Amino acid sequence: MTMRRKRRSSPPNIYEMFSDIALLMLATFIFLLVTILITARMAEQYQAPRLKKALTKLRSELSAAHAERARLMANMDAMANLSSDAQMNQALSAAGLGRGKNRKDFDIFVKGLRQLPGDSLHLLVDATGSMHGVSEFLIPVLRIIVIRSGKRLDAITWFSDGHADTYRGTMGAMFDRLMEGAPFIGANETIGDGFRHAALNAPAPGAYLLIGDEPPADKISYFNIPSPVFALPIGRDNPDTNWHYQKLADETGGKLLHLELK
Repeated sequence: MTMRRKRRSSPPNIYEMFSDIALLMLATFIFLLVTILITARMAEQYQAPRLKKALTKLRSELSAAHAERARLMANMDAMANLSSDAQMNQALSAAGLGRGKNRKDFDIFVKGLRQLPGDSLHLLVDATGSMHGVSEFLIPVLRIIVIRSGKRLDAITWFSDGHADTYRGTMGAMFDRLMEGAPFIGANETIGDGFRHAALNAPAPGAYLLIGDEPPADKISYFNIPSPVFALPIGRDNPDTNWHYQKLADETGGKLLHLELK
């Protein structure tokens, strides 16, 4: 019996191969598209409400900050319409320095400021959140301190959370810019960064006057501070703050000052 010779199977068609590859790529694309859509949907369900809540909170805080700043500026405008003596008395009374022993302490403090070296002064102001409570009467009091000290205010620098800004110009313009530009938020008293910024953006004054209520949160390069620092810790009596402010004054040839603000 003669065996029938098997027919060879035909070789794969090139067009069929390309068709199979195209279908495979299409299936992969659809799979990836569905995965992306599912992921986006999950993000929308779980992340969007959280982001909306955070955005609402930030808007509320920003609105409150604008309202507070408007109130402070209104107070400053009201003081501008008073006589010089009335302005001084109102500002000192708001800070608890209007009468009695506190007023005498303030006068002694200002008298001591007249002994600062040179004729120019550069203020460095702690603009973190812990200073927010005293910001309303601190800036008017600083105006009085500068005027009564007989020194020329050369510059003002604020610092907070690794950010700083230095203002120069007339005394009124500098204090106005401090009111508008200083954040009075944040939690890190980056005093070292503040002094670096001050030295880069203003000439060396006769003395620096540092005002704050917390110890430094960063490293201070004492040898890079070109003038003596007169450090004024305010608010509650904080031994850690006093120690660091005293060291800063000692290292730069300045003094630690005392003034009790209520």
